[in-house]
Amino acid sequence: MKLATYKDGSRDGQLVVVSRDLGTAHYATGIAARLQQALDDWSFISPQLQDLYEALNSGKARNAFPFDPAQCMAPLPRAYQWADGSAFINHVELVRAARNSEVPKTFYEDPLMYQGGSDDFLGPRDDVVVPSEDYGIDFEAEVAVVTGDVPMMATPEQALDGIRLLMIANDVSLRNLIPAELAKGFGFFQSKPATAFGPVAITLDEVGDAWDKGRLNLTLQSAWNGRKVGMCDAGPEMTFHFGQLIAHICKTRNVRAGSIVGSGTVSNKGVAGANGKTEWPKGYSCIAEKRAIETIQDGKPSTEFMKFGDTIRIEMKGKDGQSLFGAIEQKIVPAAK
Repeated sequence: MKLATYKDGSRDGQLVVVSRDLGTAHYATGIAARLQQALDDWSFISPQLQDLYEALNSGKARNAFPFDPAQCMAPLPRAYQWADGSAFINHVELVRAARNSEVPKTFYEDPLMYQGGSDDFLGPRDDVVVPSEDYGIDFEAEVAVVTGDVPMMATPEQALDGIRLLMIANDVSLRNLIPAELAKGFGFFQSKPATAFGPVAITLDEVGDAWDKGRLNLTLQSAWNGRKVGMCDAGPEMTFHFGQLIAHICKTRNVRAGSIVGSGTVSNKGVAGANGKTEWPKGYSCIAEKRAIETIQDGKPSTEFMKFGDTIRIEMKGKDGQSLFGAIEQKIVPAAK
């Protein structure tokens, strides 16, 4: 099942069911007005949405209309929680190697995670508005899940049962603000503006056997200014799977329906080339990683962060080659003065 939220002038939009091929949609009016309502009563509402989804795919939904990603808000335009992990330790290893710093052993045993702002997400076609290019504007291509209720002290296996939906995300980062914030000892805040999500959220059955015990074994594609820069595998090198990330949150508290948990930057290890030099043939899912690679190889970074007018496109396709979530397509623009 594929679900989206259409803009209607309100903060929370209107829930729509979207066909498997992303060609048509149908308002879920009469079943649930908003996605959060469905998540709050999933066992009762989701079968009704599934029936509408099947009617839509078979061409029997009477009031279907062409699906337009430009009309989409984030599937959850605001959420009770946005917790973003750093589940791909290769990303951490690269960044630390670039500054000659070792990765603590605990990072391989206990997930890194920060609590992001969840009151104002961006839609897949919304501009990324930033006050200054000097902030070091970066994209981060990620996979995310939306949960139902998961109780405190849930095991990773129990936490997996609480996953309701999958999404893709652009976790925008302002890299030049990060060092001063981390130096305070309280983590990210101003350096993490609004996160964007792909047009649709999908149920696990939509990806078939690509979903493997909390990991999504598909390729996440990133194109910066129209140039493909990342074709990164989102599953095999994910150090901590989504069940472990959710269980990390649950150590001391409940996770409630409508919580969003991110994977962190999807990152793949380098390989030794014929000349003995390490290369990264699958590219990168954020510019900071590219700069770290350059520093390791050349002693300093040469790739600049994003500028006003730059674009980013993030998409994931299924094994049949069709887009699963639709694409995030955004432009970097200056804030109005």
